[in-house]
Amino acid sequence: MFRQDFSQLAIFDGLTTGQLSQLEPFFERVHFKAGQIVFDQGSDANHLYILLTGKVEVVYKPYDGPPLTVARINDGGVFGWSAALGREAYTSAAISTENGEAIRLSVANLRQLCEKSPQIGSAFLDRLAGVIAERIQNTHDQVLAILTQGMETNSDCQEEGEG
Repeated sequence: MFRQDFSQLAIFDGLTTGQLSQLEPFFERVHFKAGQIVFDQGSDANHLYILLTGKVEVVYKPYDGPPLTVARINDGGVFGWSAALGREAYTSAAISTENGEAIRLSVANLRQLCEKSPQIGSAFLDRLAGVIAERIQNTHDQVLAILTQGMETNSDCQEEGEG
């Protein structure tokens, strides 16, 4: 059922058809409507999502400021990885910006996958770690751009040698 979807996703690159077959029962397919909140910041981190179609924005709301879009997820993108990191709550919200479809993996199923098929679970977690590391770098760059833009209006924060 999902194997065709799995084989097209970068996170599953290098896995054999047999390994994809073993992964299949751990995932479920979900649909989103444009404007739908997939999960709220602070809600229980129960699922990791892999977007098949559509677009999702990951939005972080700091305590003392306006919401910030920290990522835009396209086909094949992964979001909700607070669940895979063992966090109790999502650190950001996810909002579908257009109709779409994803597959999701519950925390319980991820644990079960790693217990029943350690080799496949390890391969999946290795690929997930790469996705998370890349996203953290991209998020860092976005936050730096926002901070830099804010500092441009503040004359107290000048580069060395200016003024």
